[in-house]
Amino acid sequence: MTASKKKIIIFTGPSLSIKEASQILEADYRGPIKRGDILEAIKDSPDIIGIIDGVFHQQPAVSHREILEALNQGIMVVGGSSMGALRASELDDLGMVGIGYVYQQYKTGAIESDDDVAIILNPQTHEQLSDALVSIEYNLKKATDAGILSDKELENILAVSKSIFYPKRTYEKIFKDSGLDDILISKLKKFIKFKGCDVKKNDAISVLNYIKNNS
Repeated sequence: MTASKKKIIIFTGPSLSIKEASQILEADYRGPIKRGDILEAIKDSPDIIGIIDGVFHQQPAVSHREILEALNQGIMVVGGSSMGALRASELDDLGMVGIGYVYQQYKTGAIESDDDVAIILNPQTHEQLSDALVSIEYNLKKATDAGILSDKELENILAVSKSIFYPKRTYEKIFKDSGLDDILISKLKKFIKFKGCDVKKNDAISVLNYIKNNS
């Protein structure tokens, strides 16, 4: 863990737990960001605000205006992984810093919707109950590159993935609905287990490392 002389507030959640995050960077960690949280954070006079996770549908999402208010007050705002990546892709021209794969996907238009990063949690245990489409697509494309899936099979399984409402989107349901044979599904499960990548978690770590190196 690295201490910093600057006051840092980080909004995180399912992408990277506070326990894991605090091993990388000492900061004031708060839960997934929602509307109004930036304005509350500004009252604590932070030097840097990091946005990783945020609410999408359960409550009003963090607004562009409040992020701009922080930037106008000279606060560095860094985003990546999930809500942070989405807002950074929209506000980087105005000073917000975007970090990571998901941010680049939004910035280039490869993905456009909050549905690509949205997941659902168990409200009691905060256990993640669904899988993020951005990670699913990344891993299925890697499986195609490895020769496990054909291009046509990839196209089909991605269509199935996108058709499932995000709270119910899991690898198990995708495989069940895909029509792929059991042998192929077994190969995919093995590939994802041993070579799969949680891109949102990786990006969250990159956000913290960026802040650590700039504080």
